[in-house]
Amino acid sequence: MSKAWKMLLLVSFSELLCMTVWFSVSAVGPALKANYLMTDRQLAFLVMAVQLGFVLGTLFIAFTNLADVFNTRRVLSFSALLAAIANGMYLLWADKFEISLMLRLLVGFFLAGIYPPGMKIIAGWFKKGRGLAIGSMVGALSIGNALPHWIGVVMQEAWQTTILATSILTVVAAAIIFFLVEDGPHDVVARRFNFKYALTILRDRPIRLAYMGYLGHMWELYAMWAWVPVFFHAVLPDTAFLSPGMAAFWVVASGALGCVLYGAWADRVGRCVSTIVAMGISGVCCLAVGFVPPGYAGLLLALAVVWGITVVADSAQFSTAASELCDPQYTGTVLTLQTSLGFLLTMGSIRLVPLLQDYGGWGVAFASLAIGPVAGIWAMLSLRRHPAAVRMAQGNR
Repeated sequence: MSKAWKMLLLVSFSELLCMTVWFSVSAVGPALKANYLMTDRQLAFLVMAVQLGFVLGTLFIAFTNLADVFNTRRVLSFSALLAAIANGMYLLWADKFEISLMLRLLVGFFLAGIYPPGMKIIAGWFKKGRGLAIGSMVGALSIGNALPHWIGVVMQEAWQTTILATSILTVVAAAIIFFLVEDGPHDVVARRFNFKYALTILRDRPIRLAYMGYLGHMWELYAMWAWVPVFFHAVLPDTAFLSPGMAAFWVVASGALGCVLYGAWADRVGRCVSTIVAMGISGVCCLAVGFVPPGYAGLLLALAVVWGITVVADSAQFSTAASELCDPQYTGTVLTLQTSLGFLLTMGSIRLVPLLQDYGGWGVAFASLAIGPVAGIWAMLSLRRHPAAVRMAQGNR
């Protein structure tokens, strides 16, 4: 195994472990509702607090160029340690909603120093095959986001163990990054702080189109990840063969397969073509999954798995496209700002789904997410026609 692939394996595994704290609380939502009489509205706010914290953290990193000026590995490992502490402290104040909300916001803030810097480390090791490499890392993130659902099923009502386990896994990840991961040969350290570069990015049309494609993708992705577990608990029977929680795990984790396969395919056919295809399929799933009639559990699960695979398959390709279109000195800043805007948007779609569900049912709620793929497809079609598109995927559009 080459050193680059060894680093990819270590970073991806570490990101997988770190991402377990993202949905650690929502994964044990049924237990929290039973023990603390927590409402779906309160659970939604706990999820959105992580999103808001992540947005604030990414904006801070983007405008300070933190991931470019300082050593990225140290930023990542230190952030992981702080995220683990904030996540574990939830055990002390689970019955205090306001304090819990603040702790989840801190978890999101520190996660901002994990996800985008991880992509920057991978970009430093790969120039050719970058789509596959970043796709593999994002695939690991999908499993990491799904893992709390599996832990929650295994631990049943011992929800405290789920929270504690995700914090321990994140501490392990911090140690791996700090002691075992190295900087890549393509890593470029910024010569100085440039507070205006984050604004300059938005005036660059090719990067702006890549951002718009990503925004369309993100409108759908995290709302799907956040509410599919709740949807399954509402419509699927709890059987010895497959519980709603385990179904949620497999659907979210299936995204890892899409990320890896799409990463390899996108390097050959281009970022634009691959993302358009993925958004087209996931958009159809948005429109269909909530309208599957009761009693058709097999059809529902099959459709949900296809959705789980395609909803995140293109995620890494938007990030890879942005990294190929920007000034290499500020790759970390570009990736961080991109994720910041995307996660800011997710707060709207995550909140919209339960409102529409109350009004028109799950079919209407999930169909609203198709707005994202439609907008994203338009943006990537526009980028494909732009001359700068040849800078992506070795000239493949």
